[in-house]
Amino acid sequence: AGGDDHPDVIVLMSESLWDPTRLSNVNFSADPMPVMRENGSGYSFSPEFGGMTANVEFEALTGFSNAFLPYGSIPYQQYVRQPIPSLATFFRAEGYAARAIHPYQSWFWNRSEVYKAFGFEDFMSEENLPALDKRGFFASDDGLFKEIMREADGMDRPFFFFSVTLQGHGPYEPNRYAKNAIDITGNIPENDLKTIATYTHGVKEADDSLKMLMDWAKNRERETIIVVFGDHLPPLGSAYVSTGYMPQQVASRKASLEVMKKEHETPLMIWSSRSGKKDVGTISPAFIPRHVVSMAGFEHPYYTEFLGRVEKRYPVVDRYMLLSRDGATKTDWSLKGQKIDPLIRDYRFIQHDMMFGKQ
Repeated sequence: AGGDDHPDVIVLMSESLWDPTRLSNVNFSADPMPVMRENGSGYSFSPEFGGMTANVEFEALTGFSNAFLPYGSIPYQQYVRQPIPSLATFFRAEGYAARAIHPYQSWFWNRSEVYKAFGFEDFMSEENLPALDKRGFFASDDGLFKEIMREADGMDRPFFFFSVTLQGHGPYEPNRYAKNAIDITGNIPENDLKTIATYTHGVKEADDSLKMLMDWAKNRERETIIVVFGDHLPPLGSAYVSTGYMPQQVASRKASLEVMKKEHETPLMIWSSRSGKKDVGTISPAFIPRHVVSMAGFEHPYYTEFLGRVEKRYPVVDRYMLLSRDGATKTDWSLKGQKIDPLIRDYRFIQHDMMFGKQ
């Protein structure tokens, strides 16, 4: 396995990527994310809101769920103490190189230790990356994606790259960018308009950078899979309240499906330079690995078979909401004494065994 018949894979978790045009009572002079909109596969249903990036990353790399861990858990800091199977170990077993790339310090969220446990061969962090162009305080998506392209062009075997972007990180102070490409108007406080304008310009730059990466992929000889998803909604603070999008500055813990989707859905793209996008609807980040593995042309007892069975029945497995394929929801499904679907029970057992048991 691993020969030239399998594609290169780049998975990008985009910091706070979300569609700001979902906000009510504000007008946008242009669409900030035309590329993502045209190539979107659906939505990732984030288990977090406004932060806790590492918990979303945990799901997207392992296929495990935060829903089965105690409330308030941060698996990267508390539980990852031994090798745990992930997309990195899967692709390495198929002869791929597996590399993590994140333009921030490697100690943050304990990533250097976690990435070793997840089977990545190396981790390119701020300490060992070349200096990347900054936008505001943070490395730009443009600089990061150019570095990803440069590293990819130097690979002599198929590769799996996983990268977490940084540019979209809050807070969204006014004048982070010299000039905002998109005008935001609306009858809301000036500081909220400025927050939305800064955030929206960042989304526009993320979308432009994604186009650059996709154009590069289309011109490569090897098929290249690119997966992009936002980790959580951005922390826009009072702008959520003044636009009427949410009653408070933070998401509700439990709510109807409609409200939960408003507060937890981030854009998701699963795309191949040969076959284009795959439509998946709204799914938990834990199901992203299954689509990556199958789009790359592999089958696997856990990633494609078992997760496939779970996703077919429950596309969203969240601590506060189990969403069935037919649209039915259960909010208190994880509480003690609830009758639990054997499929979900098995999912929890497998995860528990891999994280805490004898594997």
